[in-house]
Amino acid sequence: MELARDCGDDLLLGVAAAEPYLETERVIAERRARGLFGEMRFTLTNTARSCHPERLVRGARSVIAAAAPLWRPAAPRPDDPTGRMPRYAWSDPYAPLRARLGVIADGLRAQGARCAVFVDSNHHVDRAAAIRAGLAFSAKNTMAIVPGHGSFVALGVIVTDAELELEPAPQLVPPGCGSCTLCIDACPTGALDEPGTLDATRCISWTTQQRNAMPEEHAAALEDRVYGCDICQDVCPWNAGPARRGADEQPHAGAWISLTDWLTLPDAELLSRHGHLYVPDRDPRYLRRNALVALGNAFPEHAPELAGPYRDSADDLLRVAARRALERS
Repeated sequence: MELARDCGDDLLLGVAAAEPYLETERVIAERRARGLFGEMRFTLTNTARSCHPERLVRGARSVIAAAAPLWRPAAPRPDDPTGRMPRYAWSDPYAPLRARLGVIADGLRAQGARCAVFVDSNHHVDRAAAIRAGLAFSAKNTMAIVPGHGSFVALGVIVTDAELELEPAPQLVPPGCGSCTLCIDACPTGALDEPGTLDATRCISWTTQQRNAMPEEHAAALEDRVYGCDICQDVCPWNAGPARRGADEQPHAGAWISLTDWLTLPDAELLSRHGHLYVPDRDPRYLRRNALVALGNAFPEHAPELAGPYRDSADDLLRVAARRALERS
């Protein structure tokens, strides 16, 4: 695509018709009826909008799907008590992708087209666009996998009334999971026992982002994680190639956060440091809960110092997590 030349060689693009994602909408309704989403919302909240790109821009004809690879090696773990972050949350991958797509959208507007950019937005199911455009396929762990780049990618789209054609990139390896079940076997809470379907109520990634108390099964499985979970992606063979190719890149310090900071910083500062994360109600108590769980799992010797102040908290969420950590010290 001519307009994308200045956006970097690593930006992968495909074009799909701006037509309803009817199968995606059906699957969402079916899984919601089964209770598999729990309290999860996001693009699931309003499928009449998120599954209908033709409603997002007047006269929409095309959806430009984009994928930006994220894989980078982690920096060595610090000596201090630290929690593990998922790769997509090491920094904000969506802001630069949004800016790059904005350049393409501006070029289309200069040619008289209407455009709207959606990146990490509840308005559009970007995963469905990437699959329709031939960039990705849906894996058994429900991730969108881009052959050659794996599942560690940031997705976004431009919806436009321009009629576009783009030859899809040739697939050097046939997409699909075949007989592989590594992700299913590795999930510590059985959230993927039905291949291709995620039970969010059993997923420890979603557990770190929801409002309810953390079940002990999930708290133990969390190990040193404080937000999200990469287990099903770390074991995926599709991510082995990007890991090999990126092994010599600059290590990223965002892989680790200080548990001391998460448990002692003022609320406003803690939230400002992690503004790119989804935190329910922008309430730092959920981050502190996660830090207390990880503290008890991985660094119980530091619990008296860091969890002690929360032992008698009036907040049930924090008090229970703190006492759990102290019991392990």
